[in-house]
Amino acid sequence: MSKSLRLAALTALAMLPAVASFAAGPEEHAGGMPQLRFNDPLLVAQVVWLLAIFALLYVLMAGVALPRVAKVLAARRGRIDGDLEAARAAKDRADAALADHRSATARARAEAQAQVAAAVARAQDELTAKTDAMNVKLAQQIEAAEAQIAAARNAAMGALRQVSADTAAAVVARIAGGADRSLVDAAVDRELAARGHA
Repeated sequence: MSKSLRLAALTALAMLPAVASFAAGPEEHAGGMPQLRFNDPLLVAQVVWLLAIFALLYVLMAGVALPRVAKVLAARRGRIDGDLEAARAAKDRADAALADHRSATARARAEAQAQVAAAVARAQDELTAKTDAMNVKLAQQIEAAEAQIAAARNAAMGALRQVSADTAAAVVARIAGGADRSLVDAAVDRELAARGHA
């Protein structure tokens, strides 16, 4: 038996009490609330129809509505999962970009520090070279100045020896009436040697 024949047979069975009730006459239906007349044959028909409609609604809900709702929920779940996966992928890409940025910043900082260190080393080398050149020049100037001082001292000492010898010869000549110049020169040389002016 097909589904539609089963449904028609069930409907006909449910309507049998109602048809019997209408055939009995209207006097049986008088008075009181119809919902509370449990001996009324229509009540059985209403219960049967209730069960039939409930079964029909159940079949419609289970066969049509609920699968559609389940499909919508599954599609929604799939879209949410896809969005979450896309968000995870975007976060992974952002984390990778941040790591790349940090490593590039670290490399740039290291390169900058290396360049600064190289510039400082070059400046230090140039300063050392200039200092060495200046020291050589100053040493040469000091040697020249010392040579000039030595020459001036020697000249002054020569002049001092000459003045001392002339003065001593004049004093001896005045006191003794005459002086041997060679003896006076020898005495002046001894005295200057004793004082460290030789």
